[in-house]
Amino acid sequence: MKKLQAIRGMNDLLPDDSGQWQYLENTLKRILQQYSYREIRFPILENTELFKRSIGEVTDIVEKEMYTFDDRNGDSLTLRPEGTASCVRACEQHGLLYNQTQRLWYMGPMFRHERPQKGRYRQFHQVGVEVFGMTGPDIDAEVLLLSARILRELGVADKVTLQLNSLGSAEARANYKSALVDYLSQYKDQLDEDSQRRLTSNPLRILDSKSPDTQKLLNGAPMLLDHLDDESREHFQRLQDILNTAGVPFEVNPRLVRGLDYYGKTAFEWVTDALGAQGTICAGGRYDGLVEQLGGKPTPAIGFGIGLERLLLLLQATEQLPEGLDRHTQVYLVAVGEVQSTALSLAEQLRDALPGLQLLSHCGGGSFKSQMKKADKSGAEVALILGEDEAQSGLLGVKYLREEQPQETLSVPEVADRLRSRWPALRTQ
Repeated sequence: MKKLQAIRGMNDLLPDDSGQWQYLENTLKRILQQYSYREIRFPILENTELFKRSIGEVTDIVEKEMYTFDDRNGDSLTLRPEGTASCVRACEQHGLLYNQTQRLWYMGPMFRHERPQKGRYRQFHQVGVEVFGMTGPDIDAEVLLLSARILRELGVADKVTLQLNSLGSAEARANYKSALVDYLSQYKDQLDEDSQRRLTSNPLRILDSKSPDTQKLLNGAPMLLDHLDDESREHFQRLQDILNTAGVPFEVNPRLVRGLDYYGKTAFEWVTDALGAQGTICAGGRYDGLVEQLGGKPTPAIGFGIGLERLLLLLQATEQLPEGLDRHTQVYLVAVGEVQSTALSLAEQLRDALPGLQLLSHCGGGSFKSQMKKADKSGAEVALILGEDEAQSGLLGVKYLREEQPQETLSVPEVADRLRSRWPALRTQ
């Protein structure tokens, strides 16, 4: 019989690694709450039409990467490849957009059928931020300041660079596309295969081609910033002024684009050279045209997404993860003899008294020596020992496993006090 394994590119998260993920997710949630952004959750499955209409049928995502299937009713469904379209659909469906402002975030798995490699998986996880109803550069700046704070508090601010560009208005982009196509058509035979195809379907994406030869040709190409309309140029300048005042360094990258027509004005990426080819940690921009494209009233919007696997790789590569994240047990309760019901009851009393305590209560019997070995292996710092004598007297032995201290025998309230003094954070739980 063939051994069952996870689908290629879809990875298990094992207990030894879960502490790192919890640290990252909790840090993100705490910062998002600081900015008073509210969480929204939406399904993993959507109607395929949502992504065809939002992302576009001539994109790599829709043509090659989506997990799409027909359900029993014959409806075409797709595992979400990104979160923005689903967020817009949910907000429009439930009346959250018209004449309102929303600052939202979400976190969860996305799915794309790509060639798996480090930092790029078929099931990957993102935190996304989406803001609706505001047109000015001040909200663009807030979104960038929020992303900057996330990277700063995670300790990787010195390993990333903020790249900015403006994509201008739809009319300005159309004029620029014509100029770009006119220029590149002269060198069509020298373009890489993807860029030749994009020349007619999505010419702006050629600007971020990974081909060195194509990039050399682009050195002489027209510049998008030279084709900006006055409003977009002023918007972009005011955004830069705000970031300069806030002390957020950035680089203007005139080749930074988004390949979808609903993006306009601000586009940005946080990039790093610490992870090799997978250098984009966070990417976002303004997408004022998407709500209308999906059937709603015109609504200004801006957002970004951060790939959690890639961000975690950066934290690992730069050694920014706190120690002890793999430690899930502070106290191990050893129960020797016919005392199991008393042991479980005492464990519940301690959990009531110390809600934040990580207490592992031994089950399954065994000798005192074997249980102490398990207590040591658990990583616990303290072993509480309950034998038949202790159970009758209402006491517990307290043995310190990681330091030279004499063993004590204390009442349950005294044990609770001793643990509070050892871990002061438990007092605030």
